[in-house]
Amino acid sequence: MRRMQHNEQEPTHFNWRIVKSLIPYLLEFKVRIGIALLCLIATKVASVYLPFILKDIVDSLDSQLENKLFIVPFGLVAAYGLVRLTIVLFAEIRDTLFGRVTERAIRRIGLQVFEHLHAMDLNFHLERQTGGLSRDIDRGTSGISFLMRFMVFNVLPTLIEIAMVIAILLINYGLWFALITLLSIVFYIAYSVFATEWRTKYVRAANKADSSSNTRAIDSLLNYETVKYFTNEAYEAKAYDKQLAMWEQAKIKNRLTLFALNGGQAFIISIAMTAMLGLAAHQVTYGEMTLGDFVLVNAFMMQLFIPLNFLGFVYREMKGSLANIEQMFGLLSAKPTVSDREGASNLQLNNGEIIFDNVGFSYHHERPIIKNFSLKIPAGARIAIVGESGSGKSTLVKLLFRFYDSQQGNIFIDDQNITQVTQQSVRENIGIVPQDTVLFNDTIRENIRYGNPTASDQQVARATELAHLSQFIEQLPKGFDTTVGERGLKLSGGEKQRVAIARTILKKPKIIVFDEATSSLDSHSERAILAALKDLSSDHTSLAIAHRLSTIIDADNIVVMHQGEIIEQGTHQELLNNKGRYYSMWHLQKSDSKDG
Repeated sequence: MRRMQHNEQEPTHFNWRIVKSLIPYLLEFKVRIGIALLCLIATKVASVYLPFILKDIVDSLDSQLENKLFIVPFGLVAAYGLVRLTIVLFAEIRDTLFGRVTERAIRRIGLQVFEHLHAMDLNFHLERQTGGLSRDIDRGTSGISFLMRFMVFNVLPTLIEIAMVIAILLINYGLWFALITLLSIVFYIAYSVFATEWRTKYVRAANKADSSSNTRAIDSLLNYETVKYFTNEAYEAKAYDKQLAMWEQAKIKNRLTLFALNGGQAFIISIAMTAMLGLAAHQVTYGEMTLGDFVLVNAFMMQLFIPLNFLGFVYREMKGSLANIEQMFGLLSAKPTVSDREGASNLQLNNGEIIFDNVGFSYHHERPIIKNFSLKIPAGARIAIVGESGSGKSTLVKLLFRFYDSQQGNIFIDDQNITQVTQQSVRENIGIVPQDTVLFNDTIRENIRYGNPTASDQQVARATELAHLSQFIEQLPKGFDTTVGERGLKLSGGEKQRVAIARTILKKPKIIVFDEATSSLDSHSERAILAALKDLSSDHTSLAIAHRLSTIIDADNIVVMHQGEIIEQGTHQELLNNKGRYYSMWHLQKSDSKDG
């Protein structure tokens, strides 16, 4: 089981570059955004006008009380209700219109990330953490939704409303009202920014702990069988609980810093509200303001500080959203080490001849895996490669599929250097039956059809027969509709390999690679499948990586590898006559077979 650390890198500044990168996704719906912005303006104008209606209602009622009249100003009350309704309706229309923009942007970016991850090289995926990667994507798409919705329709409108209210207070009620409002807002925003920057490291620690615990859980569940084999349930639970404990502590610190932030914001709001209402009450007492003016100032302050308090929350969340989006965009910025050259053409496969020309490769510079490897595989030939574990056999397959590019020499298919053509065209023309077949958690039919997603049920059934899988499927209660479980755990190793063989048959490639393809089969099944594969590959170029030498004795050429180099090659009989390493391997396996 692979255990790895998840490194989260979150910015400590407000990254406007991320905001800029989202603009192209917004421009797809220009008209819709324009209408939404008009609704936004209408909403804010109505919001600012609402306290004036309230002032008129209060002043009207106050004057009637003085004159002993009790006529309710129904027109003003109706206007107040109508403006309230208008504010809500325009806000709902605005959110509905912009919702489509947000959802489409998330869809576009999500698909882009998904396609990019599939375009990354094998080394990236060997080092990745499925749980942490999944959380990065989830948090990133959620961050986009939050950022686009609240920045456009909450931050900007709130700032506009603040400017309008300060101007109204300055013109109608004098400098002190405007100054108190302005200073309180400046202090509030300054404190929010400072406190948010201070607590960023605690948010980052909580996110990191969240990803680590999720990665540990998924890693353990994906390796369910291994856990059971070694009875390490308690060990896994303890390790997971340790990750959860780190998450718990990080969340506690995060919550305490959030309390400090919210408490400071509440203190500033309370001081500002008290000062404003005290000044208004003083002026009402001395007849400098009406009771309606007092209500208007109070309404303005309530109306300002409610969204302003929300603005503090929005800023905090926007900081987190930007960090999450940057983490996801970091995936997009990762460049694969294996990539198609600009203007690369498609592989034109005619015969299927393969040439390894002085190929050298190493995963790490200090340990070469393949050294000066040269081999010609004629079109239609059946070539086998044998050797002890670590001799480089499977690495050759990865190089042929261009999961890696060789650091020395070249590989040619029909005289075309595979680094000069597209990776997809290379892989489209090569089929593989791997040693470890991983299946999707779907039906047997769909797992076989994966070799050719457009294949008919009849073609799937025919491939199943050729792979000697029909009898097994007929015994299942649901037949082809049987679900194979996570990674195919409901099937045996031999059954999974036969599904892989059926997949390859359905793909109909010109070149077929067998990587220990019959290692999990019993002798009877192995003989039957080998006979079918021999018929199938009669007009195909095939490369077999083999451990059991009995499966490749009829190969046209058997290549023996040792520490990344070819040490001998020839037919089965020729190699036995040479009495070299192959001879020793053959007799060792025959001896083991007799002992068994």
